[in-house]
Amino acid sequence: MESTGDPVLWIGFAFVYGLAIGSFLNVVIHRLPAELSIVRPGSRCPGCGHAIAARDNLPVLSWLLLRGRCRHCAMSISPRYPGVELFTGVVFAAVAWRFGAGWLTPLYALFAAALIAAAMIDFDHEIIPDEISIGGLGLGLLLAPVALWTTGVPYLEALRDSALGAVLGGGLLWSVGFFHARVSVALGRRFEHWPGEGEEPPRPSSGDYWLWFPGLGLGDVKLLAMIGAFLGAWGVLETILAASVLGLLLGIGWAVVTRKPSAPFGFGPAIAAGALLALLAPIRSWLLG
Repeated sequence: MESTGDPVLWIGFAFVYGLAIGSFLNVVIHRLPAELSIVRPGSRCPGCGHAIAARDNLPVLSWLLLRGRCRHCAMSISPRYPGVELFTGVVFAAVAWRFGAGWLTPLYALFAAALIAAAMIDFDHEIIPDEISIGGLGLGLLLAPVALWTTGVPYLEALRDSALGAVLGGGLLWSVGFFHARVSVALGRRFEHWPGEGEEPPRPSSGDYWLWFPGLGLGDVKLLAMIGAFLGAWGVLETILAASVLGLLLGIGWAVVTRKPSAPFGFGPAIAAGALLALLAPIRSWLLG
């Protein structure tokens, strides 16, 4: 795939395609945590159960034409649905603008779609499904080196960076959770959900000792490993830096909204946003001009 043709058309196509993918992501975000099929049945109104016709399922446009309501029962449809569609379209267009008409664009568009789905599911349920994190990790290790090879990067070098990024991403975040848990035990600290009322902290002979940490879900660890597979070691470091700042802002905002300073929230949205920044506006590009 050569970087030829009108870039405006390429970016416009990416935007429209992103709108359609965003519509599908709404289905994934709703059904995957409930362990429902993301293929069948087709989209239906949650109020009256009426199947949504194709004319009423056009991304963003149908929501505007119907004024945010179901055609049959007039139930209000959340603006989050067209919001996800529009955001996905904008992100796909940004990816096409940054990487041009090459194999990196569909690769990173797929990556961005996975990040958006993971962020929204974690925001709603404080979980990140393995289908996204582990599945994305496998795809990243498989596809990212090949796509980079088409741009002139030696395949083994790209594969090494992808593997190193996955290990570094998962390993760094796991280390933070593990040592935080060990220090908490040493200081006698206890948390609302860890180790649990009337329970003792896990011992080294237990799998929970290695995988169950206060304030950090293993889903975040697997998500950052996936990010490393796509973005490599540098991308992981930039993601962590951006996610730390964004997570702090998200925590402050969440505390203000809920009026509970210690209210729990998923860290996945901050990680996903940090990864998108590392993808579209990497710090090293600024530093190297």
